[in-house]
Amino acid sequence: MSDSLKTARNVAIIVLIAAAVYFLPGGGRAAGTFEAVLWAAFGAGMAYMGLRLYREHRISLHGLGDRHRALLYGGTAVAVFAVVARTRMWQTGLGELAWFLLIIGVLYAAMEVYRHARSY
Repeated sequence: MSDSLKTARNVAIIVLIAAAVYFLPGGGRAAGTFEAVLWAAFGAGMAYMGLRLYREHRISLHGLGDRHRALLYGGTAVAVFAVVARTRMWQTGLGELAWFLLIIGVLYAAMEVYRHARSY
């Protein structure tokens, strides 16, 4: 099968799925459910990747010391919070300013941990 036929087949599949979501009753709810399942699978995959990275670099992480390890974990938690709360925080000017300050703090924490990890 040539590449152009494969591309046409893939486009036709996407159009059929979009038509089913638009025209069938309850299609929007099914699409919302499917989206939720995909996001849950993505979250589980990210958690698994984090666990693997922790297990592979456990000695390096403990070699950072308590202060820098707390900076790393705290910065990661604040980054996750900022990503999750972005749409709500950007609804007001003060919230947007707070979001940017959080991101600046996360970048500073990451830079400080990186500099400490690379020093002798």
